[in-house]
Amino acid sequence: MHRLLTGKLRIEYLTIPIANLPANLSGIKIVQLTDFHYDGVRLSEWLLEEAIAAANEAEPDLIFLTGDFITYDPAPIYTLVQRLKNLQSRVGIYAVLGNHDHYWPQAKTEVTKALNSVEIRVLYNETVYPLGSELALVGLADFWSGDFAPKPVMASINPAIPRIVLSHNPDTAEKLQNWRIDLQLSGHTHGGQIVIPGIGPLYAWVRKIGYLIPKRIRKFIPLLSASDRVVTHWEWASGLHQVGSNLLYVNRGLGTYSPGRLFCPPEVTVITLVCQHR
Repeated sequence: MHRLLTGKLRIEYLTIPIANLPANLSGIKIVQLTDFHYDGVRLSEWLLEEAIAAANEAEPDLIFLTGDFITYDPAPIYTLVQRLKNLQSRVGIYAVLGNHDHYWPQAKTEVTKALNSVEIRVLYNETVYPLGSELALVGLADFWSGDFAPKPVMASINPAIPRIVLSHNPDTAEKLQNWRIDLQLSGHTHGGQIVIPGIGPLYAWVRKIGYLIPKRIRKFIPLLSASDRVVTHWEWASGLHQVGSNLLYVNRGLGTYSPGRLFCPPEVTVITLVCQHR
């Protein structure tokens, strides 16, 4: 994707207070990257190189990759992982899959195998404890995969300890209100891609207006049908949101679909976790 259509990479810095975070984990630094869509069209080599360099410059303890590594054909994943193996973190790199990582036959298997081959661990309805038993990391299957099953995963976690959840689609935040989620990290929306300053993502407004058009006609209008397919909660298209008692952060991603990005630059997120003072 040409620079003019993608825009300049932006590094977003956040500090997130976490209740019950042990003092020895205060200051832990996380980097999130998402929505690569590495297919020779939607993500340029220069942007990917910049994003990896920015991630490494942050000197993170953990790196989280939140899905859509490919678009359709899984073949490019083998080239992408040769780039991603240059990512550096103190403790490890963890990933979840997105909807596009499931579309092609065997894509889920191939993407998972390729990421694991460069020591990027894919979590699929799993909980791990990379920093010790006092902070849980949950990785969920994609919302549209048919395997999204948070209940047994969340039930396995000690309710007294904080947890971070990786879930590609931010719509899952609605379902996850049933459990304590100290921080959910998502992508999927590309931030809306086309954002009107002071108004928000164009797709959100198109979707609202689109309901005035009969369904049998709406499906033939590309912008309207696209807005229906992406998410329900366009109000969560990017940034930090309070969803019930939980926190959701949505990264704008790196890949870009036609016709390009407007007021919605690609993103690398750097998050510092601190103890919440009551």
